[in-house]
Amino acid sequence: MMSCKTEIGLGLTGFGVLFSFFGIIFFFDKGLLAMGNILFISGVSLTIGLKSTMQFFMKRQNFKGTISFLVGFFFVVLGWPILGMILEAYGFIVLFSGFWPTLALFIQRIPILGWLFQQSYIRSWLDRNQGKRVPV
Repeated sequence: MMSCKTEIGLGLTGFGVLFSFFGIIFFFDKGLLAMGNILFISGVSLTIGLKSTMQFFMKRQNFKGTISFLVGFFFVVLGWPILGMILEAYGFIVLFSGFWPTLALFIQRIPILGWLFQQSYIRSWLDRNQGKRVPV
């Protein structure tokens, strides 16, 4: 059973992704992108807790992603949304690179997407790049 804070955090994270998506669709609108970033960060903080969030972003191996994400957010707020989103995307990929193998295993269990991920060429690529799974 999820706590109320976790449910609110997941909702905020979802709205953050939605606002960021609309910000990109509406030609990199800096207001929507900034609101999406704020909602996403606050949602992650509520979902996993403030202490865990700080520990995650301040880990030595995550510094490159954290700095890139924060500089990208700064550029979005300053009015350079395209450059900011490129930096944020890079930071997001670096920060959450440990979750990709776990996500791939989850997607393999979804009916239609699972069939696609079970194809031999995709399966062999996933097996080569599996790396270390992060427990969820």
